[in-house]
Amino acid sequence: MVNLTGRKICSGKAKGEAMVSIAPVSFYGGVDPDSGIIVEKGHPLEGKSVAGKILAFPNGKGSTVGSYTLYRLKKNGKAPAAIINKECETIVAVGCIISEIPCVDKIEIDKIESGKTVEVDAERGIVKI
Repeated sequence: MVNLTGRKICSGKAKGEAMVSIAPVSFYGGVDPDSGIIVEKGHPLEGKSVAGKILAFPNGKGSTVGSYTLYRLKKNGKAPAAIINKECETIVAVGCIISEIPCVDKIEIDKIESGKTVEVDAERGIVKI
């Protein structure tokens, strides 16, 4: 088991299947809040659902409305179980905090493979692969 240590953005624990993107994610317009499916044209994860996944991506992008899209995903039961970033910016941070989605950053996401089981202990800033 590999332990990666980063910085807590939003407390919580989660375990599940990793879904990794090398590209930033825009929640507003890039993820359907009703289905959890990434709809951004040309995105490496286009057509895949983030629901219940440990979603790892470099950083967020796009409109600040993305924070509320994360909240809608959570209310609809389609949110990621946790988010791991290389560098968490305010859109993702606020979205995770208001939605109570565990989130850590300062993590080398290239060490995480899609499909692998990952555990996130955001309080301690630890990601176990």
